[in-house]
Amino acid sequence: MDYADYRLVPARRPWRWVGTAVVALGVAAVVWSLATNPRWEWGVVAQWFTAQSVVNGLVETLKLTAISGALGFILGFILALMRLSASPLLVSVSWTFSWIFRSTPLLVQMLLWYNLGYLYEKISLGIPFTDIRFFEVQTTTLISQFAAAVLGLTLNQAAYSAEIIRGGILSVDQGQLEAAAALGIPAWRRSTRIVLPQAMRAILPTAFNEIIGLVKGTSIVYVLAYSELFYTVQVIYNRTQQVLPLLLVATLWYVVITSVLSVFQYYIERHYSKGAVRTLPLTPLQKARKFFATHAPVNTAGRK
Repeated sequence: MDYADYRLVPARRPWRWVGTAVVALGVAAVVWSLATNPRWEWGVVAQWFTAQSVVNGLVETLKLTAISGALGFILGFILALMRLSASPLLVSVSWTFSWIFRSTPLLVQMLLWYNLGYLYEKISLGIPFTDIRFFEVQTTTLISQFAAAVLGLTLNQAAYSAEIIRGGILSVDQGQLEAAAALGIPAWRRSTRIVLPQAMRAILPTAFNEIIGLVKGTSIVYVLAYSELFYTVQVIYNRTQQVLPLLLVATLWYVVITSVLSVFQYYIERHYSKGAVRTLPLTPLQKARKFFATHAPVNTAGRK
């Protein structure tokens, strides 16, 4: 049978077009509402979006995120190694730490750290079970609003990070470790060259989700009257009574931060996917170039 005259017809998917039309209509309705409803007060949003007080609060939010995220993942890595240890004491301490901090709300933890001076008037460094002290300071002097916020965010983050890192390490095939040990590869090189590169593929997506959650979690610091982004916005709208526009200012800044983090997540995950996939996924810039190259008009000048 000769198929030369047959015409290939793409499969028709009418329900896909119906779904696309419904979603497009919904998106258009939302955009129209945002653009035409005067109660959104976009002029007020634009006025306060780059105000100096709001930018200062944004800087404090970024500072809390960077410090707490870095310390939280460092401590989480240590706790993960303790949990994987053969020592029953280390395993028990790591498990108990994660259990306590995952079982209590972050808000309660922050308030407890901020009121630590009620339990211990002074914090000292010395030889345990003796009266010898090398260093001593008033708790209220040491535990400021910033310190209480960092402590609460860091320890809470460490509890979740430990489980993320432990799960990533356990995802690596045990046979690879046995083969590396049989070849005489030192334990440190096995960890850094075999385990971690593969574990990172499992760790990164959840870890970035935790960091994004940490960015938004800094808003809880408002209970300590610390001037991060959300508290700053609260102070402003309590004074101006422009509640919704100021909340939109905070919302837009959180969206900007999480969007930037999502871009970093994409490229870092793409880097660690080498060796796991045959072809790396195209970056947005590469996709744009491919699209324009495919749909570029054909120059027919000079043809007969």
